[in-house]
Amino acid sequence: MNNFFKVSVAMLWFFLIHLALAPAFSQDTLIDFDDVTFNDGQEEVGSDEDTLITDLEGVVFEDGQQDITTTPTSSTQSIEEENPEDDMSLWNIFIKGILGGFAAFLMPCIFPMVPLTVSFFTKKAASKLQAVSQALTYGLFIIVIYVALGMIITIAFGPEALNALSTNGIFNFLFFLLLVVFAASFLGAFELTLPSSFVNRIDAQSDKGGLIGQFFMAASLAVVSFSCTGPIIGTLLVDAATKGDRLGPAIGMLGFSFALAIPFVLFAMFPSLLKSMPKSGGWLNSVKVVLGFLELALAMKFLSNVDLAYNWQILDREVFLAIWIVIFGLMGLYLIGKIKFAHDSTLQFMSVPRTIIAIFVFSFVVYMIPGMWGAPLKSIAAFLPPIGTQDFDISAGTGIVSATSSDATDRRYFNHFHDRATIKGMDPYYDYEEALAAARDQGKPLLVDFTGWNCVNCRQMEANVWSDPGIKEMINTKFILAELYVDDYDLKLPEDEQYVSPTTGKKITTVGRKNTDFQITKFNSNSQPLYAILDENEELLVPTSGANYSIPSYRAYLQSAIDAYNAKN
Repeated sequence: MNNFFKVSVAMLWFFLIHLALAPAFSQDTLIDFDDVTFNDGQEEVGSDEDTLITDLEGVVFEDGQQDITTTPTSSTQSIEEENPEDDMSLWNIFIKGILGGFAAFLMPCIFPMVPLTVSFFTKKAASKLQAVSQALTYGLFIIVIYVALGMIITIAFGPEALNALSTNGIFNFLFFLLLVVFAASFLGAFELTLPSSFVNRIDAQSDKGGLIGQFFMAASLAVVSFSCTGPIIGTLLVDAATKGDRLGPAIGMLGFSFALAIPFVLFAMFPSLLKSMPKSGGWLNSVKVVLGFLELALAMKFLSNVDLAYNWQILDREVFLAIWIVIFGLMGLYLIGKIKFAHDSTLQFMSVPRTIIAIFVFSFVVYMIPGMWGAPLKSIAAFLPPIGTQDFDISAGTGIVSATSSDATDRRYFNHFHDRATIKGMDPYYDYEEALAAARDQGKPLLVDFTGWNCVNCRQMEANVWSDPGIKEMINTKFILAELYVDDYDLKLPEDEQYVSPTTGKKITTVGRKNTDFQITKFNSNSQPLYAILDENEELLVPTSGANYSIPSYRAYLQSAIDAYNAKN
């Protein structure tokens, strides 16, 4: 297995595991308490005393954070405050950090430094034990420096502010631009560097002996390699921050620094392994280019979030797929040497491992192509815009029977949500009061689905669970379904329906804010998806549930609610 094969595998696993883990384990916390528009320079989040101000000219955070875990004001049962998905979300972030750290190790700014750094320890130390001890200390300082960076992000913004960023249209757009800049840097357009005076000052301190010298050696690695690691770190911090978890940035940096420190420590413990290290060469630049393509692909997800939340209808599903097909198609052409960038070496021949990797990339491209005509693409559905945004769906003419009622178009907000949002064959309401009235009239339990445009887990549930024929039939025949979008900023409430929230003290002016306030006030929750099944008295039949990707388990959950409803009637 040659060097380029190892590099490419690392880069592709970094991206593919991101696709695999995010929908399965990440918790989409999509709550934001104010109206956000691109025409207004500011937004307010929280109570009158504790506010978060976002200005387009800069970002200023004031005072404390808003406590949204208030006591439910109705007689409805409260869900458990601890979400079991939280731990899995942190593990997800940690694994992504480890993958990012291993990818960073293969960058041209770090990889050539390994022999020099290890030789410094082995030659300066009086014994092998001392060399190992110094290397362990060096690795520990690497971890301390990067974890401290993650902690600074949390302290500076606060967990509630990080949660607000995950659904803020302005910040999602800025994240998109940031990842595009990172991608351009990896593709060779420019290098991200820190001021030379700062780098030289840190490097000079590394000549000191003892713990201080080793600390500044680790700091020198961080600052000197910034042009390579900066985009990776930035992407990890953006991903961790948008999960809204207070420990997310620190956990991400822990995984990153742990993976980055391991090789230095291992080579110091076993110097003979240095002989087996591949030599530096043009393959190191290939690492940056492949990662640049992946950064560009991930950037599109943030732009899609903004497009959906503000109802621009520009980046529809087939447009998104077309962009991904082109990005990964270009990556495949790069792997087989058909395109080159400024710093690339000429590819003399195609090795067998390189050919195998190119086959995987082109296979992924071919897999996405049927999605242009409405194929579900379940493995990546969580990252795609909803199937309802598909302008051309070949399955629409294949005799698929829709469960939509004849009077559905007369329902509130139907025209705004239905064409973009719902999966095939579902018959939802988009207004809680209207759905509750229908449930009482038809004598059925009410299934309330708190969802969001930016909710990765929601798309995964729709693609892999709700699309199951048995689940779909059960929801359509046994329940009245209400889909309540919490992050829709485009649909305004009529003036006579706007109100001041008793929970937040803020004026509720949009349908998304109304659904947000309702979820927090009644169900003491601020994460999506959240499924609440109620009777005609608005009492929970069974405890609320988050994402559950086991079809049998979710079917049993729905059946338990049906049994509870029948027992009460």
